[in-house]
Amino acid sequence: MTELETVQSLSDDDLDRFGSDPRSTFEANLASVHRRIAHACQRAGRRPESVRLLPITKTVPAHILRFAFEAGIRDFGENKIQEAQGKREALHDLSIRWSIVGHLQTNKVKYLTRFATEFQALDSTKLAHELNKRLEREERDLDVFIQVNTSQEASKFGLDPRDVGAFIENLHQYPRLNPKGFMTLALFSSDMTKVRPCFRLLRELRDRTVRAHPHIGQLSMGMSGDFEAAIEEGADVVRVGQAIFGKRPTPDSFYWPEAAV
Repeated sequence: MTELETVQSLSDDDLDRFGSDPRSTFEANLASVHRRIAHACQRAGRRPESVRLLPITKTVPAHILRFAFEAGIRDFGENKIQEAQGKREALHDLSIRWSIVGHLQTNKVKYLTRFATEFQALDSTKLAHELNKRLEREERDLDVFIQVNTSQEASKFGLDPRDVGAFIENLHQYPRLNPKGFMTLALFSSDMTKVRPCFRLLRELRDRTVRAHPHIGQLSMGMSGDFEAAIEEGADVVRVGQAIFGKRPTPDSFYWPEAAV
């Protein structure tokens, strides 16, 4: 699709979100996020390259994602398997690494294991068992992050922090899974004094775990509204969507049920 065809194909929602020059809008937003990451790293005494940016592309049309690819982005994060599959088919000519970051039902595992390179919401032994079984059939491995419910809200997915140790000790039963670290969704709040404790708890869990399991050392935490605080608290991966691609046409609760209020 040419740039003219891309502009002509934009819907009213797309125009509201990306403007008439979506490439420039995307590039400006991406540059702003990279600057914010660099400044947060500077405040924390870290190197900007120590933080991996995972763009969250839910609701973003496939033709817009081509701009992201042209800008050098290779890792795209999606919440819903069906949407990820559709974009994978539309962008089959691009070497994209798909990361699934949303809650996964066991009956959807067979779809994820066919194409995803990373899964950031592992939160039960039942799911670990099903993933490992399907990966055996596909004869491949999968990088995973263990999701922890650091806010301890009943509406959120993720392991209870008290159960993390026992869960990790049993992961050797699933050799097709490569645990890389931990993921969390902090409290949805603009008050960082309420958000930061979630990040600190995840970091403390990681620090205790890494002594016996040095390969489980990464922290995936922080989204568009709080990724700078997450970096200051030790995030290795930040999952940023709206700050790059603009406000979504659907509410957060459509993709993150636990965000509903």
